[in-house]
Amino acid sequence: MDQYFKRLIEIIGEDGSRDGLIKTPQRAAKAFKYLTKGYKDDINEIVNDAVFESDNDEMIIVKDIELYSLCEHHLLPFFGRCHVGYLPDGKVIGLSKIARIVDVFARRLQIQENLTKQIAETILKYTNAKGVGVVIEAKHLCMMMRGVEKQNSCMKTSCMLGLFRSENPTRSEFLSLIQ
Repeated sequence: MDQYFKRLIEIIGEDGSRDGLIKTPQRAAKAFKYLTKGYKDDINEIVNDAVFESDNDEMIIVKDIELYSLCEHHLLPFFGRCHVGYLPDGKVIGLSKIARIVDVFARRLQIQENLTKQIAETILKYTNAKGVGVVIEAKHLCMMMRGVEKQNSCMKTSCMLGLFRSENPTRSEFLSLIQ
């Protein structure tokens, strides 16, 4: 990967032997590997049996989970917050596991629409919840730094599964609690 970054630097017209750029290909490769580490993460290992029996049947919400991802169309960052809620059905998942699931999928080349759905489906799969809701609010540098250059735009996506989709009061409760 280092060689590709070195070539990229040369193609844009920079001098790769310039003092500030000598080690840039290695640093960029290391950063890119970190930013896409979600491909190597294993959800089973991350959840790691941290699903516990519980008689709680009230909505559980984790909000304001910060996320950083790369747009698959331009390889530019998008970043924001993710809000996850679920209605348990005999099982709850460890709190930190929700944030880790967000990170696994965010650390892949993504579009926000798919990221939202992947998180919701994974929470549902591991908890077997009665319903799951995920909302992501993010700013996209591909829209801010290039193209239309709209600095204050924010994209919001949601995925509602189970009772979050079929029951308006459940959906409304979740949406009001994440505001």
